[in-house]
Parts: sequence; structure tokens; C-alpha cells
Amino acid sequence: MPYEFSAIPLADVLRAANELVSADFIKDYALGGALAAIYYTEPVTTYDADIMFIASDKTLNAGIPAIYSHLQSKDWRVEREHLLLKDFPVQFLAASGLTEEAVRNANSIEYESIPAKVLKPEYIIAIAASVGRHKDFARIEQMLDQVKIDKALLDDILHRYNLKLPKK
Repeated sequence: MPYEFSAIPLADVLRAANELVSADFIKDYALGGALAAIYYTEPVTTYDADIMFIASDKTLNAGIPAIYSHLQSKDWRVEREHLLLKDFPVQFLAASGLTEEAVRNANSIEYESIPAKVLKPEYIIAIAASVGRHKDFARIEQMLDQVKIDKALLDDILHRYNLKLPKK
């Protein structure tokens, strides 16, 4: 079920991500996916929030079981690959390579007085190019049409990760 932006408990999601950093479950995080794109563009429908994180636990599971357990103790529910907060799906995605670089270089913001980070538009575009679904190509087009992009930064990221933008 898609959500209107006003119905998304984003402040609670960001507060929880900050708590995970404070409790050393994760080293850092940034809002990614459609909600990150919405920060820069006209609103679009989204089904979940993506929190990309740099793991404190460098084992294969990146500490995800401990993160899930901690959030479940705070009344979050698990449904397939999502954690649900107030019935809104949230994915915690362990960052590596391009996504880790994106988190490390994310923009600091405040949302409803809560400090947070959101991926830079150039990284949103590069990640979308790396995933390559139809909706990712639509996101790239929207970002290029609506956002002032640092072309040199985008070209550098695309070159270093051997990515190409889709042809129009």
C-alpha cells in the first residue's frame, strides 16, 4: 500500500536510527531510496523507507539480527524484509562499496528537529543506475530534471563504479 508523505512516521524512523548509532548497533546511516529522492524533488508515492547503514558489526549478517531484536523490543514488528513502525515498512540495508561511500558523504539535515542524514542526489542517481529497475530509471530522470546536480561529482562516482546512466 502506498503512503502519502504526511502519513509516514519519518521522525520516529530517524529517531530510531539515531538511537541505533548511540547504542553502537550501527556506525552511521542515511536516508536512501524514494524518501531521499523526495527530499530533493516533487513528492512521489513510496511503499517504505530505506535506511542505509554502516555496520558496527563487520560479520556477514552486519548485526541485522541485533538491530531487529532491539527495534522489536521498542514495539516495531517484522514483516518479511521490513520492520514496521506504526504499520509503515522500513528497510535497514547494510551499506558497502557505493552505498557505504554514499552514507559517508551524505548531507546532514534536520527533520522535525531531529538530526539526520540524507544521501546526496548524485549518489541517489548512481545507486539507481546500479540497481537498474524501471522505477530507478524514472528516479534518475526525475532527479536530473528537478535537482541541481554536481555533474563533476556524478561523473566521478559513475566512472569509479563503472556505471552508466540510461539513454533517453
